[in-house]
Amino acid sequence: MARILTGIQASGKPHLGNILGAILPAVQLSQDPKNESFLFIADLHSMTTVKDADALKENTLAVAAAWLACGFDTEKNYFYRQSRLAGYHTELMWYLNCLTPFPMLANAHSFKDKSDKLSDVNAGLFTYPVLQAADIVLYQANFVPVGKDQKQHLEMSKDIAAAFNRTYGEAFVLPEPKIDENVMTIPGIDGQKMSKSYGNYIDIFLPEKQLYKVIKKIVTDTTPLEEPKDPDTCNVFALYKLMASEAQVAEMRQNYEGGNYGYGHAKKALLDLILEKFAKERELYNYYMENTQELEAKLKAGEAKAELIAKATMQKVRELLGFID
Repeated sequence: MARILTGIQASGKPHLGNILGAILPAVQLSQDPKNESFLFIADLHSMTTVKDADALKENTLAVAAAWLACGFDTEKNYFYRQSRLAGYHTELMWYLNCLTPFPMLANAHSFKDKSDKLSDVNAGLFTYPVLQAADIVLYQANFVPVGKDQKQHLEMSKDIAAAFNRTYGEAFVLPEPKIDENVMTIPGIDGQKMSKSYGNYIDIFLPEKQLYKVIKKIVTDTTPLEEPKDPDTCNVFALYKLMASEAQVAEMRQNYEGGNYGYGHAKKALLDLILEKFAKERELYNYYMENTQELEAKLKAGEAKAELIAKATMQKVRELLGFID
């Protein structure tokens, strides 16, 4: 059985891009009986950017609710908050820090992307890859699903774990990145990649009227209603075809190319599609956010289960380091 580990930062409520590009594919992997999935909310990592304790707690609950709403099975798999097992994660991070060369961290994307303004870089961001390595090898994960932009960090995790194994003895499974070449890049309402940092995302869990307001902001050209339109250059159509059936996509294309079909019609069709496709998820998300005690119960049960593995790993690590007999 392969162990698959996924960490999700609690930097905000998951949006449509997160759901289509990461959550639903990960849930599908977790449903394979040959896999054992570890899903954790990376609230320690989130502290590099989120400085408000109440916001971090709310974000953590929102992330947990979204994953449960999308079908993650907490009975079969592992579901936990990084902070509730912080003693294991941060202790192991320190040991790995002492084996990680400075130039490796200086070359990490997470640091280099912000290194032109060092006043904005905190130590947590600089050592982010080491905590990530600890998060992974603590649970002896075989595979970590990542996008191509995260491949470097996974390679670093593997190198750091290998350095420990060479120096002290075999303690860790060496993780491999699991990159889905078919993973979707989800466009935002402005046509760029959907991202919280760009403020161009669609929150599918908003009440219907608020959701429609966001969809109405999708950038389109100025082609008059009566004229034919090119669906392949339209942001609305790009989003629609990611979720619609082949028949629905064909019908929408025909509408665009036939004329007398405005972008307002297309945006309403996109709203209706989201409401239909995610009706169950929206209902479950709202249920969990209104019943956070159930979220807490599932997380605490998952944390107790995950701690058994973390504890066993740290027992082995401390023995190899000579800290216990």
